[in-house]
Amino acid sequence: MNHTEGGLVIFSANSHPSSREISKRIGERLGVELGKVQVYQEDNRGETRVQIQESVRGKDVFIIQTVSKDVNTTIMELLIMVYACRTSCARSITGVIPYFPYSKQCKMRKRGSIVSKLLASMMCKAGLTHLITMDLHQKEIQGFFNIPVDNLRASPFLLQYIQEEIPDYRNAVIVAKSPASAKRAQSFAERLRLGIAVIHGEAQDAESDLVDGRHSPPTVKIPLLIPKEKPPITVVGDVGGRIAIIVDDIIDDVDSFVAAAQTLKKHGAYKIFVMATHGILSSDAPKLIEESAIDKVVVTNTIPHEHQKLQCVKIQTVDISLILSEAIRRIYNGESMSYLFRHIGLED
Repeated sequence: MNHTEGGLVIFSANSHPSSREISKRIGERLGVELGKVQVYQEDNRGETRVQIQESVRGKDVFIIQTVSKDVNTTIMELLIMVYACRTSCARSITGVIPYFPYSKQCKMRKRGSIVSKLLASMMCKAGLTHLITMDLHQKEIQGFFNIPVDNLRASPFLLQYIQEEIPDYRNAVIVAKSPASAKRAQSFAERLRLGIAVIHGEAQDAESDLVDGRHSPPTVKIPLLIPKEKPPITVVGDVGGRIAIIVDDIIDDVDSFVAAAQTLKKHGAYKIFVMATHGILSSDAPKLIEESAIDKVVVTNTIPHEHQKLQCVKIQTVDISLILSEAIRRIYNGESMSYLFRHIGLED
C-alpha cells in the first residue's frame, strides 16, 4: 500500500482473542504487522493498564477493538489506548469498532439516559479523531460525535452469501420480523429482486405501570393517548412453499426470532434463515436456536461468537475484514470513501 508522511500503525486491543484474529487479517491484507502494545488487568485492583511499546509520534494510528462479553472493560481498554496514543503525540487516531457498544441505548426512555451519546463524548475527549464502525443500530448515532464517522455496511457480504450459499434463493422471500425492520428487508428484497413479507403483531415492550409521578393526575382535563392493543400475529405477504430469510441488524435475545420462525413455518415456509450483521447471541441463545425451526443463522465477525458456534452448528460466520482493511487503506492514503458507499440510499 502507499505511504504518507509519518507512517501507519495498527494496534489490536486485548478484549478477546478474536480481536487479534480480525486485526491480523486486516494487517495481512494491508501488508502491515500489528503494532506492539501490552494491555492487561491489574491483579489486585482489576484496573486496565496499557503500555505502547513502540513510537507513534507523528504517525497515523488505527486501533481495532471488538466487543467482548465484558463490554465495560472493552470500552476502558479502548479509551486508555486512545489516550495513550494521544499523549504519545500520534498524528491521528482512528478507532475501528465493528460493533459500537451501547448502540441500543440511543434514545431517551422514561428517566433513563442516552448512553451512546455519553460514550461518543468519552471517545472524542480521549483523543479519537476518526471512527470506523459497521451498521449502527440507528444511523443518527453518527450525530453524537464531533469527529468523522464512517458507518460501513455488511449487507454486500450477506447478499453475496445468499447468492452463493443458498442454491434456490430465487424461491426465497425476505422477511421483516416486525414493521420496524421492514426498511432493511425492503433493501435486501430490492437488491435480490425478491418478494417481501412482514410479521405484524409481535409482543411489544410495554411501559411499567408503577406509580412514580408520571401518572399523577393533572389539574386540568387534557386528552390522553388510547393504550395500544397488540393485534393477532399475522404475516403480510406470501411465504407458502418458499424459503424465508429474516434480516435484521442485531441478534441478541433470540426469542423474537424463534417465534417468527414458528409463525413462518405455520404459514408454509419450508426453510428459514436468519441473517444479521452483529451476532451477540447472549444467554442461552445457541440452545434456543438449535431447538427451533430456524435452519441457519448467518452473522458477521464484528463480534466474537466462537463459543456460541461450538454450542450450535446452525450458526455460520461471514468475514468482513476485507471492507475494514479497505477503509483503513483509503483513510490512511487520503482517498475518497465514496466507493464503499455506492448504491447506499438514505433509507439503507
